[in-house]
Amino acid sequence: MDANLYNGLCLAYIGDAIYELYVRKHILASGITKVNELHKKVICYTNALAQANAIHYYLENELLSEEELSIFKRGRNSHVHTKRKNVDLSNYLDATGFESLMGYLYLNGEIKRLEELIDISLKLI
Repeated sequence: MDANLYNGLCLAYIGDAIYELYVRKHILASGITKVNELHKKVICYTNALAQANAIHYYLENELLSEEELSIFKRGRNSHVHTKRKNVDLSNYLDATGFESLMGYLYLNGEIKRLEELIDISLKLI
């Protein structure tokens, strides 16, 4: 699939699902077997603030290529019509950009790069 055909919110839509799947796999591998506990752990990684912190880390450490930075900005600058009540708008938009980047990498088949960035974000929590 050509990820360039999709707007930032479509990329974020798929990126949200892909990122959560990788996080769930990571948490399952830790040996937790109670579903409620699994859910609580996953939320620590997938909430908007955690995603915003991950993208801030990537930016501060200049880990993104120009293309990846452009995709992040495309998602961040999308016309978001809702926001979570427990996070400020800036972090919410950055999290949307993070999810867009995840979706872009996945749809373009850049799985090695996707997993590299996800591994970094998992170590930040």
